[in-house]
Amino acid sequence: MSAGRNADGRELQIPLQQCALSLAALSLAQRPWPSDHVAGFLPQHGGFRDHFVATPEPKYCCESCKLVLCNPRQTECGHRFCETCISEQLSKPNPVCPEDKEPLFKDKVFRDICCHREIMALRVYCRSEKNGCKEQISLQQVMDHLNVCPYFEVPCPLGKCKEKMIRKDIPEHLSWKCKHRETTCEFCMQKMGMTELQKHKDTVCPSYPVACPNHCTFPSILRSKLTSHQHECPKAHVTCSFIRFGCNFKGLNQDMRDHESSFASEHLRLMATRNTTLEAKVEDVKGELLERYKVLPGLSSRLSETLSQYEEMREKNRQLDQKLNTMQVKLMSSHSEKLLEIELELRSLRSVREEVETLRGTVESIRSRVATLEGGRGGANPATHTLGEFVHEIRLADMDLRFQVLETASFNGMLIWKIRDYKRRKQEAVASKTLSLYSQPFYTGYFGYKMCARVYLNGDGMGKGTHLSLFFVVMRGEYDALLPWPFKQKVTLMLMDQGPARKHLGDAFKPDPNSSSFRRPTAEMNIASGCPLFVAQTVLENGTYIKDDTIFIKVTVDTSDLPDP
Repeated sequence: MSAGRNADGRELQIPLQQCALSLAALSLAQRPWPSDHVAGFLPQHGGFRDHFVATPEPKYCCESCKLVLCNPRQTECGHRFCETCISEQLSKPNPVCPEDKEPLFKDKVFRDICCHREIMALRVYCRSEKNGCKEQISLQQVMDHLNVCPYFEVPCPLGKCKEKMIRKDIPEHLSWKCKHRETTCEFCMQKMGMTELQKHKDTVCPSYPVACPNHCTFPSILRSKLTSHQHECPKAHVTCSFIRFGCNFKGLNQDMRDHESSFASEHLRLMATRNTTLEAKVEDVKGELLERYKVLPGLSSRLSETLSQYEEMREKNRQLDQKLNTMQVKLMSSHSEKLLEIELELRSLRSVREEVETLRGTVESIRSRVATLEGGRGGANPATHTLGEFVHEIRLADMDLRFQVLETASFNGMLIWKIRDYKRRKQEAVASKTLSLYSQPFYTGYFGYKMCARVYLNGDGMGKGTHLSLFFVVMRGEYDALLPWPFKQKVTLMLMDQGPARKHLGDAFKPDPNSSSFRRPTAEMNIASGCPLFVAQTVLENGTYIKDDTIFIKVTVDTSDLPDP
């Protein structure tokens, strides 16, 4: 045990184990310093200033600071300098050796390991010599010795304390001098810092004796029992327990017993009055509840009627929503079909107009030829020749047009559509000049269905601006009366790959027998049906599907199960 005194002057017995723990904490705080790279061992500038037992030889001294060399460096001229001293010399412009004025070069300065080893073996006095240490050790052992030297000045191992002391005084400091040393409250035996002990006693210690706030006859009471004491303290101010019945007495706890015994009849009267009032209120509540109970059957029936009406209204509303949705779908479909029919009629009228313009040009050319012939033949019945040649030219043109159509048409249900000038046609589609193109007609046989393809190079509907849209169209043919309707043959749409890989892009579908697109045509052609998202324009234009500004589209109609007309 070790003796000491606390802040109150009382003598405390501190176990030696506590001192041992404090020393262990000190050893953890003061970790061993590694050789010559620890802050505090090497001087910040120049050489070692330690007290050497024997005067060092001149060869161990720096040529610049004249102290014992620290991390010695040797120059090309053979002189030795401390590491910081030579660095200072080399930082000057045109550095020279201060001894022989020879020029210094950084790459010609080397570390003198042998000299360093000899210097570290020189014996010195402990750096705590002024505190009383008489040890003599080698320079290399200085830091190892300081880690255990009892005279070395160290801070308090507790950390919070800012005082410094020599190592051998730590047990005494931790025992009774340190303000932040750990101590134990003698009342509740709780451990805490010495600086917190008095505050702990004055505020929160449950076993600390305190005086009664009512200044009763009890000299001191434990803080943890003070609340329970308040209920028994004769000097405590209390109110009568019958306050909720109307008693307004307030006084000391010691007077309450006299009040309760002397006012017992008054308390009973107050309770009886309160009881009578409560009984009257209970009767009123019973009457009110009975009145409300009588109304409940009517309210229940009205609620049931309201719920049934609500369900009926919900059902009617649902039916109206269904009818409205059906009407909207029908209106939208009828409007879209009418718009498509109008568009097809406009297309057919445009084609007729183009044919009329072509015929008009043909007539004009025939007229010019007739005029030329009339001029050459003189007056030999010009009207007869002009009319005959005009009819003949018209018949030839009509036959030539029919021949061209028959020459390009296929009768096996397969269409190979070559679309030239892709870039120009695509720009016209983007500019909304020519939104779509129609292919030449093709047939499932000589007396079969008449069909064509329709393409939107800049897309249509959902694919506008992003995709190429491809559609299949059933046209009015000369033998429709002999064919089965609606059209039910499987259709395959394909974009041909012109590269060596031949990775064609295709899609196939079976016609919907309820769709107007596959009924017997009443106009020149039915509404087109197909794929608005057939192929993305990025895939089309970055692959090998376009070559020489031309694309090929293939449409195949399955004719295997088609009956003969």
